Order: sequence, then structure tokens, then C-alpha cells
Amino acid sequence: MNEQVFSLRMPVERSSCAVFNSPHSGRDYPAAFLESSRLDPLQIRSSEDAFVDELFARAPECGAPLLAARVPRAFLDLNRGPEDLDPALIDGAARRAVNPRIVAGLGVIPRVVAEGRPIIEGKLTLAEAEQRIAAHWHPYHAELATLVDGARARFGSAILFDCHSMPHDALATAPVVWGRRPDVILGDRFGAACDRWLIDAATEIFTAAGFVVARNAPFAGGYITQAYGRPRMGVHALQIEIDRALYMDEARVERLPCFEQIRGRIGAAVARLSELGPREMRVAAE
Repeated sequence: MNEQVFSLRMPVERSSCAVFNSPHSGRDYPAAFLESSRLDPLQIRSSEDAFVDELFARAPECGAPLLAARVPRAFLDLNRGPEDLDPALIDGAARRAVNPRIVAGLGVIPRVVAEGRPIIEGKLTLAEAEQRIAAHWHPYHAELATLVDGARARFGSAILFDCHSMPHDALATAPVVWGRRPDVILGDRFGAACDRWLIDAATEIFTAAGFVVARNAPFAGGYITQAYGRPRMGVHALQIEIDRALYMDEARVERLPCFEQIRGRIGAAVARLSELGPREMRVAAE
């Protein structure tokens, strides 16, 4: 079952304390799910972080594992908590304190994709929702936790890079950096998910690779960054958002001719990110 949930590429030799994670790049849509959907094949992919796992594919050759979802985000959002059930979609789900993501239809089982388009007619039963979470969410996060804990046990610390893409339109609310909208947004939940040295280093690395970088606006980090980032315990988590318009046609969900060039630049950044670790942590503490 796990091979239906995620793919895991391990390095020949694990020489980095980094773990690269792509929870929204899954594109294995169950046939029954597609048949039940109101959306056409392109619309249903609009919330997918298409090709992000390919952009960060250099991680294993740099000594770090790369975990990537196979299950698609429209089916199950691995960057939400398992308790984030949407009562508007799931019959029998308990109503909790107001959660803006759930209100927007973006719970652990999404009600909508991009532009608020409903995925299915009607509702799921609570039993159906719980079965989906048990079969997919829990195995994925068990593997991610194992990778992070393994890095900390082996190297004394772990760095989780949570890799995503963002619609170009989302940058309308992003801060202007050097007169331009950013290409990359790094999110550390305003300092809660990692020590300052890490986001500083990542900013420098992506800038050196030719990208304009902003921090925490409009994306500061989701469930994974919040749940795994425990800097006082030696686990640092940083979310990386890449502008989709840099490398893909968003409407067609197709790679642009410049895809390999962008992948090369991100690969160069991945190599340097993989070199970060205990030495930088010791220097920051001195």
C-alpha cells in the first residue's frame, strides 16, 4: 500500500541531515475518484504542485532523502492535520473552532480546488473520510517522521525542507523585493519552525541561484512546517514555495521549454542546502 501513497528516493550514502519533502506533487488519481468528480482532468490538477518532485530531484545525489506524495492533493491534503475535517463536505464531522482553511474548503480532504471549484457533488460519510486518512495520511507521515528522526539520531539534528509551488496569481499579495515580486517564498512560521540562521542561509542560497526571495508572506508554512519544526529539539523545518510560472504552463499543467534550466538552478540550491547542518548550528549558538 505505501508505494501507492508515496515514493521515496534514498541516497546511496546518507551524508546530509536534510530531508526534502514534496507533499503536494502527487498525481496518481484513483479512477473512482475521477469518475465522481465534477471537474475535468485539467481542473482537478489545478491545486497540484506539479513537477515539484522533479525540481528537487537532485537531493538524493547530495546525500539527502526525497519523499514525494503519489496521492494527489485534491484527494487528500498531506499538509493538513488529520483532524481538519470539513463539515460542509463530510457528513458527521464535528464542528470545531473557526478554521479559515476549512471554511475555504481546504481541509485534510479538500472540498474545492483552485478558484473555489467544488470537487464532488454531495458529501462523504465520516467513515469514508476516516478510511482515506488511515490508508494515506498516516503512512505518509509515519515515513516522514521516520526520516526526520533518523536524521536527528545520526547527525544530532535534522533539517526538513518542505517543498511546494505557488500559483503565479498568489504573488499579487507578496512583498516587492528589489522592485520585483518574488520567485521563491521561504516560510518558517515567523521564526517558530527553525532557527534564524537557516532561513538566512536559504535566502542567500536561492538568491545566489538567481531567484528573488521573500519570507513568510503570503505563505509562512502549513501543517508540516508547524508540526515538525522543533528547533529547540534540533529539528528545523522550512517551507519553500516556487512560482509555478517560472517553469510550467499553469493552464495546461505542462513543463515550459525552460524547465530544465530552472531545475538546474534549483538543483544547485539543493546541493548547497544539503550541506547545511550541525556546523552552522554550532556557529549560530556561539
